[in-house]
Amino acid sequence: METTTAIHSHDPHDPHGQGHGEHHEPGFWRKWVFSTDHKMIGIQYGVTGLLFLLFGFCLMMIMRWQLAYGAGPNGKPLPIIGPLLGRLMPNGGMDAGGVPGMMTPDFYNSLGAMHGTIMVFLGIVPVAFAAFGNFVVPLQIGAPDMTFPRINMASFHCFWVGGLIMLISFFSPTGAAKSGWTSYPPLADLADPGGGIFTGQTLWILGMVFLITSSLLGAVNFVTTIIQLRAPGMTWMRMPFFCWVQLVTAFILLLAFPPLEAASFMQLMDRVFGTSFFLPHGETFNNHLVNISGGGSPLLWQHLFWFLAHPEVYVLILPGLGIIAEVLTNNTRRPLWGYKAAVYAVLGIGFLSFVVWAHHMYLTGMGAAVSTFFQTTTILISVPSVIILTCLLLTLWGGSIRFTVPMLFATAFLPEFGIGGLTGIPLAFNSTDLYLHDTYYIIAHFHYIVAPGTIFAIFAGVYYWFPKATGRMMNEFWGRVHFAGSVICMNIVFFPMFLQGMAGMHRRGFDGGLTYDLNKPVLHWNATISHAAWGLGLCQIPFIINFFSSIFYGKKVGHNPWNATTLEWAAPSPPPHGNFTEPVAVYRGPYEYSVPGHPVDFIPQCDPQGPRTDAAEHGH
Repeated sequence: METTTAIHSHDPHDPHGQGHGEHHEPGFWRKWVFSTDHKMIGIQYGVTGLLFLLFGFCLMMIMRWQLAYGAGPNGKPLPIIGPLLGRLMPNGGMDAGGVPGMMTPDFYNSLGAMHGTIMVFLGIVPVAFAAFGNFVVPLQIGAPDMTFPRINMASFHCFWVGGLIMLISFFSPTGAAKSGWTSYPPLADLADPGGGIFTGQTLWILGMVFLITSSLLGAVNFVTTIIQLRAPGMTWMRMPFFCWVQLVTAFILLLAFPPLEAASFMQLMDRVFGTSFFLPHGETFNNHLVNISGGGSPLLWQHLFWFLAHPEVYVLILPGLGIIAEVLTNNTRRPLWGYKAAVYAVLGIGFLSFVVWAHHMYLTGMGAAVSTFFQTTTILISVPSVIILTCLLLTLWGGSIRFTVPMLFATAFLPEFGIGGLTGIPLAFNSTDLYLHDTYYIIAHFHYIVAPGTIFAIFAGVYYWFPKATGRMMNEFWGRVHFAGSVICMNIVFFPMFLQGMAGMHRRGFDGGLTYDLNKPVLHWNATISHAAWGLGLCQIPFIINFFSSIFYGKKVGHNPWNATTLEWAAPSPPPHGNFTEPVAVYRGPYEYSVPGHPVDFIPQCDPQGPRTDAAEHGH
């Protein structure tokens, strides 16, 4: 075993080998802003990412007003918020026709582009991967910190700078980016000309460069930490499943993001310096021939973007699956069923995620041979996904289930994620995708994966690890209120979109589908979906209040309030600098629950008493 054990010979409170006498409590800026402690960086990522999730969700709620009531000759202005936004936005986005609070098509396009960008790159990825990964992974493998603490700090600072640039773009003279969260050229290259770097689309690209850099720095740290800093006895098959998914996710980011970063620089050059990486000969804009050198290819951007963005889907999903595995095993009091199969399935997903990207590009006219290849790989990647979901479902079988708040979100995740996966199968085939592509069917499919899917997993993780981070429990009653309202409203929001999509309703329609008679039978769903979306927003208020109030007033807990087995619960709650108060070693797999003949129903990994096993031996 190649784990680095020397680090544990130092003081456990000091990952850099300093003695007790040299350790001093850092000041405010060093502790809260420029911290190199992985736990504080995880909390910074978590709180910032949750705030961005809330902001991105608010953009969607504004869009839903337009779709339900703002379109057509009888359209109504957005009350209260609409006129306020009209005064804040310098480009008249909420003053269509001189009516305060009436949305322009350009502003609707900006909301759509920024909603997708913020939710994916500033919300879900930072929380599911960076926040939980930073806080939990070093604790679960018995490490005192990340391998490169300063690079870890730089990763977070690149993240918030990228987010700040995205927010500033709303106040540029041209408004925020309008070319979709995919930023397809030639529109993305030519939109809002003449403003130099201070246009929304250019600031979007610049922000993406910082966000990509942040993810790359974090990925390097995760890979190195998991390989090098595992505690003595923490073999590969004794690692918690959450650590496996974080390792594979980090490799995906490390390999898939550089092509998009290169593409982002090329698009930035196209917009600011007049190059033509993605602009072909004879390009026209507003019925005028564009004065460019030409010779570029818009499809090149699509290939480079989706080479990242489809693996990015698994960057969204895999950390959520890891969180669900930790919560399910703890609350069923059973080992993870098929642990070894689930690990190999994650490794398979990591490989196959790089050979499926072009199923997003069937409409570009690729040949039958290429389409067949990507159809085949897309179906193949569903196999390991089903294996993992099956392992999670069978973990429930025969378990002594505790329906805690984290468990409620975890059990809801399973069928919702299943719906998202099953509805993606028709999209694997170009014959059906040609019809369903860019309809509301795509919106429903993708959001079932990441909204009642990954976001429910994020909520499960917040409720589960909150006592580890703060030493206090979140209020269970308000957690149940949050869960009930969220699961009901979430399904009312997204399930009708399958019906709208199969009727042919376009996903980017500013007027909510009024343009085409084909959409009339499903237009009534717009109001229902919007009401449910606003209800979903109200259901997050108990969570927000519960989260912040519990930091100060929640019930105090000890080291291990869930009676869990994994290594993070051997540290105090909250963990001190260096994580562990004494050196730790690992003697068994991560999920030793309900072991026959043992006096209690759990055996911690660091407990030298009891059977010494690998996780794979108890995977069934």
